[in-house]
Amino acid sequence: MRHLYGSSSAERKIQIRCNNLRKRMLLLKTKQYEDKVGKFRRMHRSCGERKMELRGRTISKGVAEGEALATTQPISFYGGVDPNTSEIIEKGHELQGEKVKDKILVFPNGKGSTVGSYTLYRMKKGDNAPAGIVNEECETVVAVGAIISEIPCVDKIDISKIKTGDIVRLENGVVTIKK
Repeated sequence: MRHLYGSSSAERKIQIRCNNLRKRMLLLKTKQYEDKVGKFRRMHRSCGERKMELRGRTISKGVAEGEALATTQPISFYGGVDPNTSEIIEKGHELQGEKVKDKILVFPNGKGSTVGSYTLYRMKKGDNAPAGIVNEECETVVAVGAIISEIPCVDKIDISKIKTGDIVRLENGVVTIKK
């Protein structure tokens, strides 16, 4: 064991002091684990802040960061979201009354008419679009809408890890969540 800590007791004391300092300062520590799907995830801790990275599939390139607005229900952009106010107007939806503007919109998948793609585009042109989109499974309506509107979009993500109010960053298929 002597070779691990140096050859003198003075060097050993320096090593102990460095270890104690690291513990007291709560330096950034990274822990990697495998989730139930078999994808590797990283969890970072620093001074009480938690940060998680999830790797998915890029649907629409770009970088976006903002507050998450998460739901377990699918979203229809045509008839479910008002493009002029960015408010979710679908009756009975768990996000009814919430505004999606400048949020990272997190939902399992889209639903409804193909006109939803153009509604998303209209929202972008009217400065009412979400900053980014995260899906479990992105279907064609949301994918086309995100691409033509140049809204960063990532799918193949376990959305149960993201809660409303989390700060989320999308970049190159990586979703970083700060809790």
